[in-house]
Amino acid sequence: MSIKPSQYETLLAEYSNRDRAIALLREYRPYLEMLPSLRRPNDSVITLPLPIIRIRTLNSGNNQSYACAPQAMQLPCDIAILTCDPEWKIKMGVEFMVFIHRPQEAFSDLLRRWRETQFGLEQDYEWLMPPAQEHMFSEGAQKVYPLFVGFNETSEQIRRGLKGAGLPLLIQTVAQNVEEDNNTAVEVEQ
Repeated sequence: MSIKPSQYETLLAEYSNRDRAIALLREYRPYLEMLPSLRRPNDSVITLPLPIIRIRTLNSGNNQSYACAPQAMQLPCDIAILTCDPEWKIKMGVEFMVFIHRPQEAFSDLLRRWRETQFGLEQDYEWLMPPAQEHMFSEGAQKVYPLFVGFNETSEQIRRGLKGAGLPLLIQTVAQNVEEDNNTAVEVEQ
């Protein structure tokens, strides 16, 4: 059985919500422990669905350096979860990139999205923030962590490949008829 577009869309919508993104991190404890405040987790994360970064570049020539116009780039991950200090309301240095297994996506395509995200985040960048957080200093991260989300229908090849690459995978159960039931359950692949 293959993954349905509605299953993917359901999880993309779910994890765009801050509370559900925190619930996802709760399922992978090493990442949950990196939140700045476990007592105030809602104030400790910002979720960015289909995130965009602004890359700043410097060009140099004739012994002069000058800044080029920043370029926007959409990252190939599905959700970026940024950590922030709940007291100071500033972005912290840890970021989580969530990759939801897409319909018809092979292991190499899924892994390529992670590698392209790594490449994009190696630049000098800042996040395009949602309106409520535009005031935050949104410079790049000190450390970026991937989190892969699959389905019961995710192939054994993808599961083995991610395990072999040492990348965390959470398996979700999403009701086939998402109109009737939007409940999801989580199983951790170790």
